Amino acid sequence: MLPIPIDLKEILKHYKTIAQHTHKGIQGHALLIAGSYGKIGAAVLASKAAIKSGCGLVTAFVPKCGYEIIQIAIPEVMVLTDMEEKYISKIAFEIQPQAIGIGPGIGQDEATQKAVHEFLENNKIPLIMDADALNILSQNKSWLSLLVSKTILTPHPKELERLIGKWTSEEEKFQKTIAFSKEYNLIVVMKGAPTHIIDGETIYQNTTGNAALATAGSGDVLTGIISSLLAQSYEPIQAAILGVYLHGLTADIALPETGYQSFIASDIISNIGKAFLSLDNSRK
Repeated sequence: MLPIPIDLKEILKHYKTIAQHTHKGIQGHALLIAGSYGKIGAAVLASKAAIKSGCGLVTAFVPKCGYEIIQIAIPEVMVLTDMEEKYISKIAFEIQPQAIGIGPGIGQDEATQKAVHEFLENNKIPLIMDADALNILSQNKSWLSLLVSKTILTPHPKELERLIGKWTSEEEKFQKTIAFSKEYNLIVVMKGAPTHIIDGETIYQNTTGNAALATAGSGDVLTGIISSLLAQSYEPIQAAILGVYLHGLTADIALPETGYQSFIASDIISNIGKAFLSLDNSRK
């Protein structure tokens, strides 16, 4: 089956402009479960990307060592902390988010793995899983059956291999990913150049982005963007499509000023506004 191109025409089918009289209470609340000692930056990037992508409220759930960092780095984001200082050991919260992103920088500590399992057993909220959350899943594949329908997974090639096994050709990679998506009713964002999205038998191919995105933290930012869109009541496949498109578009917008070498993940966040404006202008 030929991929559906994720281009401007496709995006405008899904993109919703912000209502003139909206308020933060109805713009969605995203929860980002992220970070461990030395990797709180992942939580910062994901949370900041979420709040910059239109979400009304964002909460970061981090180990205690991340509390002051998040509060200082992103004053617009609320913070909940684990009981442990350096890693996540129990995921507990009283808030009611509309979407949850889990994985950036959480590590694979035994206690963290147990916390992820308990969380998945009880979670009914739309979910996106990235980074170490995917690595934990690949070590505990029976947990895949716990995921809510249309959970979004965002693996890079090595993480995808750990989930579905090795492949010997591009064709086999797609066949195995489609089978995986169908078996567990998941959406798989196959990060790469170009990025593909697999939703059962349907394949989408992104048309934005460039080599500048091959930089540390880029995936954490994508998790934040998609989490934000999920919280804003986009359907999971719409959030994945729009998130990947915007993520790539920021690099296309920034490239004339940054070049490939000096582009960093924070530049994605800095250019999200311009990416949204380009969609709004396309509607006029």
